[in-house]
Amino acid sequence: MSTVWRLEIDPISGILFAEIRDNGDKRVSFSAINLESGDIYFDGLQIEERWLTGIETSYDSVLLLHNYQSENGPVHKGLVAIDGKTGQTVWSNYTHAVDHLSVNGPLIYDTRMQPPHLSIADIKTGAILRSYQPTIDTDIENHIVLPGVAPIQMASSLSLQLKTFGNTLHYLDYNNLRIVSLHAFADGTLQQLLYIFTTDNKIVYQDLLNDDIQKLQPESFLLRKGQLLYLNDKSRLKVLNIDTF
Repeated sequence: MSTVWRLEIDPISGILFAEIRDNGDKRVSFSAINLESGDIYFDGLQIEERWLTGIETSYDSVLLLHNYQSENGPVHKGLVAIDGKTGQTVWSNYTHAVDHLSVNGPLIYDTRMQPPHLSIADIKTGAILRSYQPTIDTDIENHIVLPGVAPIQMASSLSLQLKTFGNTLHYLDYNNLRIVSLHAFADGTLQQLLYIFTTDNKIVYQDLLNDDIQKLQPESFLLRKGQLLYLNDKSRLKVLNIDTF
């Protein structure tokens, strides 16, 4: 079964990129979605490397993929840049890797050189522009807000008639809403559930995130500029404009 392994939101264009991995077939593919309109720019995109690749970062409508230095290690090496709207490869570099993303673009380094020397790269061409300058190449703001963790006893204050499981839940307060995800037993199976409450504990939205699971699942949602993003069954993306609630 294919699962969404990673989501990456371009901080400039707002395009959401998804990395989908099929463990059985040892294949990875990529998708791009316009978060404002819901338009799909591409889906099921594969590059020449079928498995040992993944999302590194994205910037200004370009998706950067990485390869791995070896099959058995986590070290990244090599870059492939994909146009976020067409899915076309725009450049590649198989000796460099990304350190992190700055307001001026990705900071990359030559993996053959030690110690690493960071440089700003042109995201559109891959050309090295200049050396890293910490005072101006500051970290970029991605506007993503992740949920916090609270004791599972919070569920009782929300008047949920559930047989909860685990010691904690995830929650996020936004305007006059509280978004909560938790684990509970229902119909003899362990489920992960999502709720949106008003300040008077009225449920205005709920959904089943995962069903018949064997262990606690990690963070289940994120918020960006008034949009709530989460996955159903690790494979279907949902985006809610919660400013309309």
